Amino acid sequence: MRKSKVFVGSSHPELGKLICDRLGVREGNCTLQKFANGETSVSIGESIRDEDCYIVQSGSGRINDHIMELLIMISACRGGSANKITAVVPYFPYSKQSKMKRHRGAITARMIANLLTMAGADHVITMDLHAAQMQGFFTKPVDNLYAGPTLARWIRLNIPEWRDAVVVSKNPGGTKRVTALADALKINFAMINTDRRRRNDFPISRASPTVLGAFDEDDVNNSDPMTLSEIRTARVVQGHVVDDDYEPPNDEDAETSHASQDNEAMYSSVYSLASNHDHALGGTIDATGSDDEDEHAVAQERMITLVGDVKDRTAIIVDDMIDRPGSFIAGAEHCRINCGAKKVYVIATHGVFVDGCLEAMENSWCIDHIVVTNTFPIPPEQRNRSNKLTIIDISPILAECMRRNHYGESISQLFDHMMTI
Repeated sequence: MRKSKVFVGSSHPELGKLICDRLGVREGNCTLQKFANGETSVSIGESIRDEDCYIVQSGSGRINDHIMELLIMISACRGGSANKITAVVPYFPYSKQSKMKRHRGAITARMIANLLTMAGADHVITMDLHAAQMQGFFTKPVDNLYAGPTLARWIRLNIPEWRDAVVVSKNPGGTKRVTALADALKINFAMINTDRRRRNDFPISRASPTVLGAFDEDDVNNSDPMTLSEIRTARVVQGHVVDDDYEPPNDEDAETSHASQDNEAMYSSVYSLASNHDHALGGTIDATGSDDEDEHAVAQERMITLVGDVKDRTAIIVDDMIDRPGSFIAGAEHCRINCGAKKVYVIATHGVFVDGCLEAMENSWCIDHIVVTNTFPIPPEQRNRSNKLTIIDISPILAECMRRNHYGESISQLFDHMMTI
């Protein structure tokens, strides 16, 4: 690419090198260092006047340091009279904080978008944003790339009998992502929902499916199988699926937990009686609930529900990122133990794997394989210890997007071509 420079930050140098190799260019000369007091220093070591600059910096374990480094690199390129500055951020940091979840909270993802714009970025390239509406936080163009076609191609080439597999959404929020992948593969899909189970709920039957809707026997026999859905439920205690007759330990902590849950239910019912309108900040009373796994909710008893049929099939649980293991392990256990799935694959774009997440999933017998892309840096020692982990190289998509962006070509046609592979 003529009249262009590619600079690689310190968050993911391996991915930056792969992108440069794909483009056939060398990495730009840039010095990154820290002062003794922890401040970040950036120095561009070559002329960038009237050139298009691409800065590759992904989210990582040292997320705050690398965000600051990215902002300083953008500002340095702006001060060097660059013609256009594009921030290539494969894993966008703080993407989970894209909405107001509680009183006096902050929409941090919007703040990061404002910081990138104020630093001088003219364009942002990212991949599989946690919430697609985050593109509206920017006043500059954003290319939100999709790893779906690459994941679909891996499924076709590496999963036996993939035509009979079922793509499973880990939560209702990821249904759109899962249906798009299922449509690309032309296979069925299912959905998992996890909710807190009330103490006075009726016993859960995990053996017999429930058919939605009221049908006559002739209608059921003659109907299309796709019009019927199975619902299978189970109990989840401490992040694992348990039998119906399982009794949690009856200690003081459990009694205290039940008492607090009862008080919470009482207060919420009083609130609902006193107010019939939406939440004062906009939204509903359940605004704090989301598809994100709450670390404090693991200790509560929950109910997991699978809508769909995975019996004697391969279940492919798909999400945009894997950061904590609880919901993936519970979903895999429910698919294998209660729903009769033959194998369970966990596939995501971003493999964040914090706080022993990969080790916990590795030790789960219900998970057969874990597949992520290399948008997020995974330490080599962590990769070497895992026998189930597969990392897909996503640099060809990023490099081709950068090339098309530089020459003013269409980005959408890139994915139209990939869907046919």
